[in-house]
Amino acid sequence: MFLTKDSRSPYYQLVYFVDGKRTKVSTKKSDRKEAEKFKASFVPKPLLDSNPKKVSIKLSGFIAEYKTYVKNTYSEKYLTKAVTPSFNRLCAFLPDMTINQITSKDIDQFISSVYSKSKFAASLYHRTLKAAFNKAVIWNYIQENPFNKIKSPKVVKSFPVYISEAELILILNKTEDQLLKDIFTTAFYTGMRLGELLNMKWNWIDFKQNIITIKNSEEFKTKNKRERIIPIHNKVHSILKNHLPLNTQSVNELIFYRKKGIKLNGEFISKQFKKVVRSAELNENIHFHSLRHSFASALVQRNVSLYAVKELLGHENIKTTQIYSHLQQESLNKVINLL
Repeated sequence: MFLTKDSRSPYYQLVYFVDGKRTKVSTKKSDRKEAEKFKASFVPKPLLDSNPKKVSIKLSGFIAEYKTYVKNTYSEKYLTKAVTPSFNRLCAFLPDMTINQITSKDIDQFISSVYSKSKFAASLYHRTLKAAFNKAVIWNYIQENPFNKIKSPKVVKSFPVYISEAELILILNKTEDQLLKDIFTTAFYTGMRLGELLNMKWNWIDFKQNIITIKNSEEFKTKNKRERIIPIHNKVHSILKNHLPLNTQSVNELIFYRKKGIKLNGEFISKQFKKVVRSAELNENIHFHSLRHSFASALVQRNVSLYAVKELLGHENIKTTQIYSHLQQESLNKVINLL
């Protein structure tokens, strides 16, 4: 279930699916918070029926509803890279049955079949689909999540690949395009995601306080929908000053662009970075996101607490930041060796 609003009504509408059919009901609320309360207490009519055969939704209908929910709530990347391939693989394995007919045995066999070909894919599908079916429980489509009894496949976790400042210089020396140099440098010294960099506008920048505030807007949402603040490094400060427009009314303009008002293509930037990495004969596993890892790794190696790194990176959970904890241990070992 999800809320929507259009110009034809002042009220929020609640959209839900019954047996694969889209249904809409007015919340009679024009305030978003009040509409959310209506949604939380709403039970679709068929679900009130005592006949258990009516208490569900077909897999195809649930997928359509869940994808709409994800599109409105999470990043486009999560939808295309995790949710869509996970459901595509599940649909190829199972018939289009009602989701309350899906058993833990079905899920166990599905995960096992994927695991035999790709351990990583099995782990991704398990956690992505488990989250989706948790939502099905909340929406009263099923009583119990069939993924709960199936353990997540174990995948060997490798440490994130990062580069040093010296390696960044090698990369920049191999980069002819000044705009690309500025983007690579800013990523290294801010830890910003590529999507954040390409959507960064001048109203994010406060030179007086020397901070960048990564903001949500109608056009752009951060990965976890939370805004965060990053202090401006001296090298980033110089880059921003060089890009500063003469027009003081340009606060809503993009900072990095080739044509005014047109956002750069993230895939193109990533490919150009990879091309330069290969030209510099560096580790083949280095990619654009490694610049974000490098920012975090440099901080941890300088004894910055993981909680501070968590806030700078915008991680929702400290467990995500703990992938850098081995570097903290290495730093402590160096200190002990000084005794």
